[in-house]
Amino acid sequence: MHPDDPAVTENRDLRRILTARYLATANKYLIACTFALLTLSGCSQPSTLQEIRNEGVLHVITRVAPSIYYEGRDGPTGYDFELAKLFAEELGVELRLRVAEDNTEVLSVLSKDFAHIGLAGLSAQPLFENHYKTLPTGIEAQSIVVYNRDAERPEALGDLAGETLHLVSDSNHEYQLQALADAAPDIHWQVHPGLDAAGVLDRVESGELSYAIVSSNELELNHVFFPQVKQGFALGDAKELAWLFPANQDDSLISAAKAFIEKMQADGTIAQLSERFYGHLDHLNYVGARTFMHHVENRLPDYETLFRDNASIFSMDWRLLAAIGYQESHWRPNAVSPTGVRGLMMLTRNTANYIGINNRLDAEESIQGGAKYFRMVHERIPERIAEPDRTWFALASYNVGYGHLEDARRLTEGAGKNPDRWMDVKEFLPLLAQKEWYKKTRFGYARGHEPVLYVQNIRRYYDVLARMMKPTEDTPATDSPYVGLEQGSEGRAFGQLSEEGADMRASLPPELGMIPPTL
Repeated sequence: MHPDDPAVTENRDLRRILTARYLATANKYLIACTFALLTLSGCSQPSTLQEIRNEGVLHVITRVAPSIYYEGRDGPTGYDFELAKLFAEELGVELRLRVAEDNTEVLSVLSKDFAHIGLAGLSAQPLFENHYKTLPTGIEAQSIVVYNRDAERPEALGDLAGETLHLVSDSNHEYQLQALADAAPDIHWQVHPGLDAAGVLDRVESGELSYAIVSSNELELNHVFFPQVKQGFALGDAKELAWLFPANQDDSLISAAKAFIEKMQADGTIAQLSERFYGHLDHLNYVGARTFMHHVENRLPDYETLFRDNASIFSMDWRLLAAIGYQESHWRPNAVSPTGVRGLMMLTRNTANYIGINNRLDAEESIQGGAKYFRMVHERIPERIAEPDRTWFALASYNVGYGHLEDARRLTEGAGKNPDRWMDVKEFLPLLAQKEWYKKTRFGYARGHEPVLYVQNIRRYYDVLARMMKPTEDTPATDSPYVGLEQGSEGRAFGQLSEEGADMRASLPPELGMIPPTL
């Protein structure tokens, strides 16, 4: 028979099929036998945790949100990201991140077992039970109904009958509304797959949407950008947000993660992370937020170059310097107080003389003086204090004086807390206004609540500016997100402050120092 004869071709194809089937059967048999032998010998397949360590990579799926993950000035950051990075370091492996478009994609990737952990800003839901495992991570959030200030304020779900609530897809809010559907049949909602929380808030701000639901933590981080958005009421109780794990994954990884979270809670790391991202987020009210954003658009351009240039000279982030200037004077170069502080950076006469500033009412000189003085104060803070706490301490010292700050740190240490952590020290600064406490200190009375508000406000203003403005390109790269310092610097570029000089920039005048987060 000829090789091209149809019968030959058919026989050859048949042999290939039979051979393939035989090999497949043989492979299955071989695998089965191998598994049986491994079982009999006491061996088993590696656990998820072992596989991660063998590969050297922890695969995480997430989405962009200021509460979860985003690209900051110094690279990736966000509460969940920072915690996941610490967990990867604990395991001794690389953290490999994949960024999804939204929670729907995060859940889809996890359901296919294409990632080890999902960071989605979600809490445990009954619907997750057969699809995902959850592990609380220390942050609580509520579903908050928000509305455009021109719309009628709702106080309960019943007030929204006939209205449409808008929300992101696959959110805590959607699950809560589904659970309430029978009790509130007149409530309607629309899911927006292409939007994140900021996108929803933006549409409420513009009036395109009247009512929406967002997570309380995402509202806190975004509220200042949307002054037309007002808070209505909370939908249910606060729940802990969680990491998500594929349901078919064994428990080795989630058990390791649970032990890690418990360790981080015990040693204060969770509290420190929480304070870092959420500790300064008292809301700007409508008037305050509108005022700040108005000044960003109309006043800041007149001084932005001065802030950038002087911040570069003194190795600062110009946006931090601008935030200090706003807290001091709302960027008013002719600001004057009855107590003698004046100018855009509200310098005292003694401070101006000490650092060589002749005209405090000159914007250029004032900004230069503020940058120089802050750098000097920052360099006096002990180097062992890590950033960003070192910057918060420097701001407090800039406001209330180094001596009073040290008094508060001594009180903190005496109470068994950490004098090198801002979240601990800020609890004790207000005690400097109480006789039973300040009589025990070296420098005596101080309006200790003022530096706490001062730091909180500046942090808030900085956050806004950091998200709106680019940093100075030639600002030195550093582990500090705020102040650039050379490694090993002893802070002697401008001389060591004396005890007297340290307190020259004492407490702010009442009309400026008492400005709350609402401006």
